[in-house]
Amino acid sequence: MELLARIPNDRIAVLIGKGGGTRKMIEKASGASLQIDSSTGDVSAIWEEGKADPVLRMKMPDVIRAIGRGLAPNRAVKLLEDEVFLRMYDIREWVGRQPNQTRRMRSRLIGRNGRIRSLIEEMSQTEMAIYGSTVLVIGDEDGLALATPAIENILNGAEHGTVLHGLEQDRKRMRIQSRSLDSYDTSKESPDTFDTLVPELADARRRRERRFTSSQVDPDDEDEMAEVLELAEDESITFGEE
Repeated sequence: MELLARIPNDRIAVLIGKGGGTRKMIEKASGASLQIDSSTGDVSAIWEEGKADPVLRMKMPDVIRAIGRGLAPNRAVKLLEDEVFLRMYDIREWVGRQPNQTRRMRSRLIGRNGRIRSLIEEMSQTEMAIYGSTVLVIGDEDGLALATPAIENILNGAEHGTVLHGLEQDRKRMRIQSRSLDSYDTSKESPDTFDTLVPELADARRRRERRFTSSQVDPDDEDEMAEVLELAEDESITFGEE
């Protein structure tokens, strides 16, 4: 049996779900059998010997921890996906252990009617949960990279308008970066190019380019003139009267 996490007693019922439905859903998704101690809040897992997925086993504590800190189970189970990660903050690290200050900061993060939290989630494509003195956010790497400075700036006392403007700018910058193509240098040819392997093809290509470009040929340069006037094997000149 492996201890996964300890959750608050008032979240145990959420973890179990109606008729044990939530528990079964998590067990099916992870392949583990959950053991929940209702007196301590300890949640442990029993893994089938030799069949446990090491990635799921590593990510399961985050799933239980996320449910324990206020995230809905159907959202928390997304943490079992390879590209979804968890980040958690303790508000008390910013405002101390005064309950009034913690409540005030929670209100700032949520906003009126949940507006601020919803905007951060929408703009960063993440999901947040604010429970007690903790702030939890899950998402992919890009989403967390957008949401993290926004959350931290609010915790540091920044104005909502400034935070949201910065978040929008970061999102636009990330979109531009994701659409940009990697440049590469074509000025240096590799010695293993096709033209090197087949030199006759390169010579024919140069003759063709010389004929069809507007570059000027020095009439006093005998080599250049000879190359321009040189006929290919399949070319000929015929004379006839007009």
